[in-house]
Amino acid sequence: MPEFISANEPAIRVGCFLGIFAAVALWELAAPRRALSQPRWLRWYANIGIVIFNTVAVRLIFPLFPVALAAIAAERGWGVLNLVGLPLWLDIVIAVLVLDLVIYLQHVMFHAVPALWRLHRMHHADLDFDVTTGSRFHPIEIFLSVLLKLAAVAVLGPPAVAVLVFEVLLNGTSMFNHGNLRLPPGLDRVLRWAIVTPDMHRVHHSDIPAETNSNFGFNLPWWDRLFGTYRAQPGLGHENMTIGLDAFRDGAELHLHNMLIQPFRRGEGEYAINRRTR
Repeated sequence: MPEFISANEPAIRVGCFLGIFAAVALWELAAPRRALSQPRWLRWYANIGIVIFNTVAVRLIFPLFPVALAAIAAERGWGVLNLVGLPLWLDIVIAVLVLDLVIYLQHVMFHAVPALWRLHRMHHADLDFDVTTGSRFHPIEIFLSVLLKLAAVAVLGPPAVAVLVFEVLLNGTSMFNHGNLRLPPGLDRVLRWAIVTPDMHRVHHSDIPAETNSNFGFNLPWWDRLFGTYRAQPGLGHENMTIGLDAFRDGAELHLHNMLIQPFRRGEGEYAINRRTR
């Protein structure tokens, strides 16, 4: 079973990605939350382009991925869960919770450490908020995230199927909660107790630093509530709030080549969670 999962992991992830992407994109067309401020083609060519670039680069650079490492760890008895012998379903629940907490803490650190914020700010520099924003990350941030997940898998020792479930959930919920989707307010209030909703995560993409530095969860909403980083709504409301960063308002910043060099440009958008002023 672990060998089958490891061998078929790319096909499973790509299939889930394409299916969820198509569903959210169609939902955005049917029930958009906000009017887009930029041409869709401009943002989509660059945002989808960075996904393709990241996928190819990661596959070329990393000889081992979290799902494959989990399979190896199971064979050799590495990691906490491989030592305690819990039922598979409980291993999966624990693994998803722990890995999601790791990604939450990683996200906080990418806001808290100025050098990491320079990488992560590319994600926040998008001037609109839709399904493609959920995959808009700088390649160096993706590499660091893969390294962190490899370390977490090595220590935790989760089943390969648990890591695959987590990866599919993380990618899927990231596209969902970045979707330009209109949900009934009552449904949103209920859902955000179990999953990060678009209205919850949109607050995180506000141009107001106190709002940008809130709602860090991608998948599960509980960590924000537990650690005091939860903010229910943007101060100006979802229709009137401004998405993006003030330092990157020029439409030229949406092009792929400018996105890739953005972290290496000094003096622009340099604020982080531990700074009181911009």
